[in-house]
Amino acid sequence: MSKKIVVISGSPRKNGNSFAMTDAFIKAAKEKGHNITRFDAAMMNVSGCHACETCYKTGKACSFDDDFNTIAPAILEADVIVFTMPVYWYSIPAQMKAIIDKLYSFCVAGKDIAGKECGLIACCEENDLSVLDGVRIPVERSAALLKWNMVGEVLIPGVLNVGDIEKTDGCQQASALADKI
Repeated sequence: MSKKIVVISGSPRKNGNSFAMTDAFIKAAKEKGHNITRFDAAMMNVSGCHACETCYKTGKACSFDDDFNTIAPAILEADVIVFTMPVYWYSIPAQMKAIIDKLYSFCVAGKDIAGKECGLIACCEENDLSVLDGVRIPVERSAALLKWNMVGEVLIPGVLNVGDIEKTDGCQQASALADKI
């Protein structure tokens, strides 16, 4: 069965390692017949949440009109949301964090988005897999709060320079994530 998948990438480096894994996932998901909508957070204008709690009161997800208002309708309609990103300073990159924080708008507005599937693709420079906890744990907890089912995670340590991902099985794991959807 074809599913609507929203992929939100947090890398500003178009030839980078997380971008390569994102592309591998998207290619495999398309081959399975899924419909993909991709948003590259680093190339978008999404500000942090202002906690004004006026979400959807103007008809848009966020009263502060930024690119999240383009992303939110796609998330509402999606069956699956996949977050992809590098780890910056042991945490979620700022561009992605702004989007994840604005998921709060669905809660404030009482939007029923439970039952979606969620996946995570991430990489980091250090060889210590626990470095990815700064991304993995917040995404897992956010998915649990939203009542989304985590279907899989691709967590690849030890990649920094462009092309380092090719020395790992990261792209193969990202492709295999499409099998879990």
